[in-house]
Amino acid sequence: MLIYGINAVTEALRAGRVVSMRAGRRRDQRLQQLLTLAEQQSVPVRRVPDEELDRESGGSSHQGVIAEVSDRKLYELHDLIADAQATPPALVVVLDGIEDPHNFGAILRTCDAVGAHGVVRQTRHSAPLTGATSKASAGAVAHVKIADVVNVARAVEELKEAGIWTVGLAGDAPQTYDKMDFSLPTALVLGAEGSGLRRLVRERCDLLAAIPMKGHIDSLNVSVAAGVVLFEARRQRHG
Repeated sequence: MLIYGINAVTEALRAGRVVSMRAGRRRDQRLQQLLTLAEQQSVPVRRVPDEELDRESGGSSHQGVIAEVSDRKLYELHDLIADAQATPPALVVVLDGIEDPHNFGAILRTCDAVGAHGVVRQTRHSAPLTGATSKASAGAVAHVKIADVVNVARAVEELKEAGIWTVGLAGDAPQTYDKMDFSLPTALVLGAEGSGLRRLVRERCDLLAAIPMKGHIDSLNVSVAAGVVLFEARRQRHG
């Protein structure tokens, strides 16, 4: 897989996943620090015209660097559950149909920031792990554990069986997120923008929570909503 952007490539280097790199003509300090880190890890770097980077990144903002990374480690749902039970209380994020790579990346970035145990997503109807996702995550994709499952509704059931409360975000929920006890082992379940949680997934959640909206817009971007609730969970747990 190819990733691009200084933050994304830096974190992939720190995670030991970079196989090779290509750098453009930029000579700024951040890029030079990145190249120094690559040299320390004996990662081969080839200088190429910026036009080549533009082409390989699909015209996205690559910030002068592209890296080829090894395949990510594959995790199962039971791996995330075991990790959460080893370092409680659990904090897991379940994605039900999040297909936009920028939203996916932003959610991964927040998960890393709050120390979540991992992300569960369905193998179908999910944003791919591409360079766009990696850049949107600011490199967090190199650190956050991601478990792919065939059936999200069944995954919610497994989390419940493991003693983890499942909280689905829904705009029409009677209870607001800030009235909930997130010090308990929790899995936050997020649905796609527009359609929200699918019926079977929604029905299997222990609780539903809403984010109160006081303006003219009736909902938040899903990655923003995830950030609001996840940092409330962190506040309750760590002050």
